[in-house]
Amino acid sequence: MYWTIGISIIIAMVGTLSIGTVDFAQDRLLAFDLSIASDLIWLSLIVTAIIFLFLLQRSAALPSISNYSLHKRRTQNHTISSKFIRYLLMTIIASVLVFGSALQALSAYQQAETTKITEPMQVRAWVTIKGISDSVYDSEINSGYRQVATLQLVEPLVSKLTSQDLQAQTLSYINNSLSSKGLYNKDINGDKNLEHRVLLSAYPKRTSSNTQTIDLNGLQPGDQLLMTLKLVPLVTSGQTLNNPTGFDSYRWLRGRHIDGMATIMATGEPIRVLDSSSTMLASNAAFDSFLNSLRTHIDQWRWQLRQHFYADWLQQTTAEQQAKAVTLSLLTGDRSLINHETKDLYQLAGISHLLAISGTHVLFLAIILAGAAVWLVNHQWPALYRNIPRWQVRWWVMIGVAFIYALFTGFDVPAARTAWMLLAIGLVRLTLLPISTMRVLLAIAVLMAWFDPYVLWQAGYWLSFVAVALLLKYDDTSYQRDNVALAQHRHDITDNNHISSTLLTQIGLTGKRVFKLQFWLFIALLPITLLLFGKASLWGLFINLFAIGLFGWVIVPLNLLAGLCYLLLPTVADSIWALVSIIVASLHKLIAWLTSLPALSDAWLYTSVNMAILLMALLVMMPWLLPRGLISRGLALPPLSLLVMTVYANQQSLVTAPTLYVLPTGDQYLSATVLQYPIVRQHIDNSSHVKNNNERAPVSGAVYWLFLADHRPYGNRTMPSTMTADDITAHLAQQLGTLSIDQLEGVVIQTSVPILTDTLSSKQNNSKIKSNIKKSELLPMSVLQLNQRMPINQYWQAGRHERWAAYQQLYLEQKQSARATTITAQSCEQGKTWQLDNKDMALQAMTGWRDIDDSSVWDCTIAIASKQPIRVIRYDANNPQQSLQADSQTFIPPTPISKTSQKTTHRNGAFEARVVLNADTHHHLWQMWPLLCSADSFAYSTSINYPTQWLGHSTSQVTTEALSRQQIDKIITYDRKTLEIALRFDALP
Repeated sequence: MYWTIGISIIIAMVGTLSIGTVDFAQDRLLAFDLSIASDLIWLSLIVTAIIFLFLLQRSAALPSISNYSLHKRRTQNHTISSKFIRYLLMTIIASVLVFGSALQALSAYQQAETTKITEPMQVRAWVTIKGISDSVYDSEINSGYRQVATLQLVEPLVSKLTSQDLQAQTLSYINNSLSSKGLYNKDINGDKNLEHRVLLSAYPKRTSSNTQTIDLNGLQPGDQLLMTLKLVPLVTSGQTLNNPTGFDSYRWLRGRHIDGMATIMATGEPIRVLDSSSTMLASNAAFDSFLNSLRTHIDQWRWQLRQHFYADWLQQTTAEQQAKAVTLSLLTGDRSLINHETKDLYQLAGISHLLAISGTHVLFLAIILAGAAVWLVNHQWPALYRNIPRWQVRWWVMIGVAFIYALFTGFDVPAARTAWMLLAIGLVRLTLLPISTMRVLLAIAVLMAWFDPYVLWQAGYWLSFVAVALLLKYDDTSYQRDNVALAQHRHDITDNNHISSTLLTQIGLTGKRVFKLQFWLFIALLPITLLLFGKASLWGLFINLFAIGLFGWVIVPLNLLAGLCYLLLPTVADSIWALVSIIVASLHKLIAWLTSLPALSDAWLYTSVNMAILLMALLVMMPWLLPRGLISRGLALPPLSLLVMTVYANQQSLVTAPTLYVLPTGDQYLSATVLQYPIVRQHIDNSSHVKNNNERAPVSGAVYWLFLADHRPYGNRTMPSTMTADDITAHLAQQLGTLSIDQLEGVVIQTSVPILTDTLSSKQNNSKIKSNIKKSELLPMSVLQLNQRMPINQYWQAGRHERWAAYQQLYLEQKQSARATTITAQSCEQGKTWQLDNKDMALQAMTGWRDIDDSSVWDCTIAIASKQPIRVIRYDANNPQQSLQADSQTFIPPTPISKTSQKTTHRNGAFEARVVLNADTHHHLWQMWPLLCSADSFAYSTSINYPTQWLGHSTSQVTTEALSRQQIDKIITYDRKTLEIALRFDALP
């Protein structure tokens, strides 16, 4: 019953928070205001839980009564009624706990709704820096500044304010109190004391030349200053239209209690800089408690330690920088200096969890300092043990160290869980309560959820508690068996080889136990990892075997020792940190070499996980989770077989019909589509054609084509892409992996790339075109990087590409770790074709005239003809198996064309469906097309069984004549906006 109630509480709270993200339920959840009674609900839950535990322990103690007493009680008339009343009372209390937990989650949701940013606006506000920044501002490596902060006295920005204006207003505040001066009106939500928690951001590529900001990296925790900001509300995953990774940023930000995003426009000087003797705004407020002050001072220590590591940053190589960045992360949990390449390396190796401050870090430091404290008491104040037992001295020191170090590392879930576990286990021992460690772990999980319901949206919460529960369960069944085996071995061996044989046996048992433990954790956490992140690295099963020991017994102890020495002997600390950095750098080289091996490069496992798969995985592990012998482990075979068949069926369901997936890229102008065409086995008897008997022919494989394009209008000044080639490659690799695509027949870049052109045309010499040359490098670089991850047989490039070979060689020389895999570029120009051997599908370039000295007509539009209908699906990164069909417009030409006269009727060998992938960036392209091309670009006739689909961008310059002559029926746009040319003639949505 204990576990049933605990799990029900967590499920009720998760369900309440999840319902809040649904649009139709938001108004209903806000009908009753519970935000004021949040503290009262929390205290009521604690009191109710204590009563429930008391009744539960009392019920568990009743069977221990002597037989005489038990027989005497059974003779009483009210025995049955008393048991019924007791169980009824426990059921009522359990129901109150579950319902109250849901109310607590609802209260937290309502509190978040009262402070959230509801609409985009430009404001001026008092900003208080909270904690340390998530990243540092560095224009050299294009690293942006991201910092959690609180906003007070927020006003809509009426006119533009410079940095000097903000500094003058800050000085006015210092010289005059807010109440007497009356400079500020009410907040944007009507409450002068309302506080918003936002994520500040500033990026070098996005920052305009007239933005006036101070040194953002110099802002310390607790600093207060005036800023002008662009506020943007949070966007839920359902509202995100172009999410390439499936990462739910809304839940991640809400888990950190972020109310909105804020882009920095201009900043004043912090009050600390202008007048160090002045009192900060927050220190005059009633809510500024001692705990907040302590947290601010601890964060300032973390910031100073980061500045110490960042002092000579630019004078070091990238490898040295990342080794120091990882060293800092292992000490304080500060990942701001770690770049994307290092994070990707750790993710591929399956050891990214080692970058976080785990319970091992906290426990290790607590044990060391507790041992030192006991040693000091033993030699200096032994009389203290007359009043306090030795274990309590050690316990109190461990609790103090655990909480201080958890605060020092940001009080994330793993560190907080360890601190609370130490406190709870000590209290259990102090009160002699018969409560197991597993029950204590569940109680801590519930208490943390009650205190902060949004912690349930943090991946670290689930991974931390589930991993510890699995460790505890494993130790309960494995350690005793190893001890019995070792004792039996000692009994059997002779005295001559006792020491050596026993040592070898112990090492063998320890190695076996470590491998079994790692295998157990990997398999048990695999469904949760796939559910939270959508992918898992198979490398983690092997690299963790030595990485965990290296980090736990070498790197982390040395790092903590250096941190303690830094308080007294900074020079000694720097020497130890230098040694740690050398070890970490060597580890990075080893992992990079291992992961670059061709035979072991495919390490990612992509599988969408839903509740059904989680349930089957739980049934598989059930015989190992329950007490040994209670359920036969052979019963795990049926759910395991069902699980394997379900996963296999999900993967095979993706290749049953021709499908064109529209992949999200994260950029409204960049498009990526992948054609997935199954290869149907040929039948000797043509009468058994699939079309005639409505049955699917057996599929023997599939062919895949990837189409990329940049739809920024030619010659127009548009916002440059914020994406990098690394970002695009990582997104494409993950999306293709979830679709079970491990090789590509071809990649087509449909828009021309000036950087690959040996001689630019005369029209490309203007400054507008030259400014866009840098951004055009994204797609070719992405193809090069993608070719290092999977085989690509063909590469079509629109326009001229004389410099492709030199460009590719330069890339391979710069990326020394890259495999020497080259690919030849072919021209994507009008008339180029490719066809399947069985003639079921063909590709043909409709446009692209590279011989003309005008790059505005180089873009390549592709037509796909097929004997089967092609579905156009918008890829859903959150759940690829549940991706929906793309919405379309119906194109009605101004002068209806008789399709029977233009399209021939169906005959054997004719194509039945057609999809046109448009990629024009200038109106010259479609003005040239009717002059040089015929309407029917294929040698085969096309039947009228399926509509002709047109897929392009809403900024397309396609003409009505081109759409009419191509007999387009359906129009689909990459950016989900309507095509204006279709609306002009009353096209139906």
